[in-house]
Amino acid sequence: MSGNLIFNASICIVGIAILLIHAVNLFIKKNKRKDEFALLNFLLLTIAHFSIYLAFTFLRVNYTNKPFIIGFYTTFYIFNNLEAFFLYFYVTRYVDFNYRIKNILTIAVSILLGIFITLDFINIPTGIFFYYDGADYARSGVMIVSQIYQFIILAIVFMVALLNKKLVIRERIAFFLYCLLPGVAIVLQNAFKGYAIAYLSIIIAIEILFFFLNVQKNIQLVEEQQKNKEAQIKIMMSQIQPHFIYNSLSSISTLIPLDPNKAQKALDDFTEYLRHNLSSLTETKLIPFEDELRHIQTYVSLEKVRFNDRVNVIYDIEVKDFSVPPLSIQPIVENAIKHGILKKIEGGTISIKTYSTKDNYVVEVIDNGVGYDMNSIDFEANKHFGINNIRHRIKSMCNGSLEIISEINKGTKAVITFKKG
Repeated sequence: MSGNLIFNASICIVGIAILLIHAVNLFIKKNKRKDEFALLNFLLLTIAHFSIYLAFTFLRVNYTNKPFIIGFYTTFYIFNNLEAFFLYFYVTRYVDFNYRIKNILTIAVSILLGIFITLDFINIPTGIFFYYDGADYARSGVMIVSQIYQFIILAIVFMVALLNKKLVIRERIAFFLYCLLPGVAIVLQNAFKGYAIAYLSIIIAIEILFFFLNVQKNIQLVEEQQKNKEAQIKIMMSQIQPHFIYNSLSSISTLIPLDPNKAQKALDDFTEYLRHNLSSLTETKLIPFEDELRHIQTYVSLEKVRFNDRVNVIYDIEVKDFSVPPLSIQPIVENAIKHGILKKIEGGTISIKTYSTKDNYVVEVIDNGVGYDMNSIDFEANKHFGINNIRHRIKSMCNGSLEIISEINKGTKAVITFKKG
């Protein structure tokens, strides 16, 4: 076996081993993110690509006829295009995209993939891109056309890295290098003909993606989960303040001789309220909205024991089959009661509404309380830790958002969106 064949076989074997390790780690990982599923598919396709080339490296020592050569290179170029598409799929899962733009772009790159794979098959009888010259593989003058799809995908990746403001420097560098390495490989491939420099560049590029993006993102998520847990403890403690416990128990105590059944119901609600808050200490996953709704209803029942008709809540629940972070909506309802309607002598009404849009599940909490001047509130200040924490958890746990709109003497509206899928 010649030196270049040994080099090529070694590159393929090392590449397959490295990619298999990454693929197995991803496969056995629990609770994979969407981008990790896409990365796993990308790795498996690349392993298949390397395996085919490795088999060819050994077989071509004895097989140099036209069907074998044309068959291999047709498969080779089809895999190149598929690999580019799977890379695109991974990038669009990793990076936040406008839903409509992503759909249009995915349709476009899918159609282009079909066109270029069709051209690869058309090449077999026509030789428009490459052909068998009687001894080996030879390229035509328009060979570069067959590789345009790969350059389109790399251009998309480059533009995503360049324009997406949510990416940090580490992520941008990883995507930029992935776009740069194929170009460097092409130059080196021409200088060292017969050596699989392109495959070496693929290994390096995937390692950069894996360690710069996937591993670092996992580390970042672990750190965020720890921060979320600490934040949840703080918000839970802020929810169960001594005066709330005292006032609730005092109201229940007053009810006992007057209405024992109502007192029993209030005590059950109080127990359930404490149980939910305490369980949220260790809950790092999303919970069904119905659970959060029950907690809201329990809290409202306790407040109505104390304030009677001064607290009125209307539930307009169109959809409830979705998940939310624990204690993400109840504190907003509590704020609406304490700082909104109870600031008025006659009290007021809170409306809790849910509905579904094409991209999101939406929860609205609207009160007709005293409201406030939006320009006078600095939500970045530490005294607004509760709202900031809720906004952060909604964003980090389910890619959602919290928007608050208020007007003096008219009330406040909080709109919470949770991304679908």
